[in-house]
Amino acid sequence: MTTTTPLLTFTDAARDRVAENLAATGDGDQLALRLVAARRAPATFDYELSFVGRDEREADDRVLAVAGGEGDASTKGFEVFVDPATAELVAGTTVDFLHTLERIGFEFDNPQATWGEPLADAVQQALDDEVNPRVGSHGGVVALREVRDGVAYLEMGGGCQGCGKAEATLRDGVERLLADKVPELRGVVDVTDHEAGDNPFFAPGEGGSSPLAG
Repeated sequence: MTTTTPLLTFTDAARDRVAENLAATGDGDQLALRLVAARRAPATFDYELSFVGRDEREADDRVLAVAGGEGDASTKGFEVFVDPATAELVAGTTVDFLHTLERIGFEFDNPQATWGEPLADAVQQALDDEVNPRVGSHGGVVALREVRDGVAYLEMGGGCQGCGKAEATLRDGVERLLADKVPELRGVVDVTDHEAGDNPFFAPGEGGSSPLAG
């Protein structure tokens, strides 16, 4: 018996959030959700979700119909447009929506987000499980760019890029957590262009504490 991997799976939380946002537009019946993905590194993807008109569907788009919810908290269903290049990158992905103290936003569990190398995969797992949920509370993210000669090269984004506490976050937080979770790692190097940060959580020289302090 042959089974087909679904292109995308939306959890109830993600489906309801999209449906709520569609309803808030006032013309949700005329709109669809478009997902665009790009690979930045072997295990790092950028995802963009946006509403587009149903008439903006391209001829080669994959179209996913997400059924509405049931019961007292019922929500309307919607369609998702996915271009062919994105479809290859997200096949089998589960889309969730988190609303916690550490993170508010959509999360993508993509089975293709793997480095295929044990040390790099271990670092990526530690970033996903320990680091990014915490820096996410400040609108930040730490991405692995490569592991070379046992050293992890990291790039900070969002609120961490150009943040006045970026050095403390790296030294007292990221390095400490990675040393604990991946003891075979030899070191960490920050390759971020902090001068290019346009939305730092703390301005350079500003007081405050890193989300990884303590």
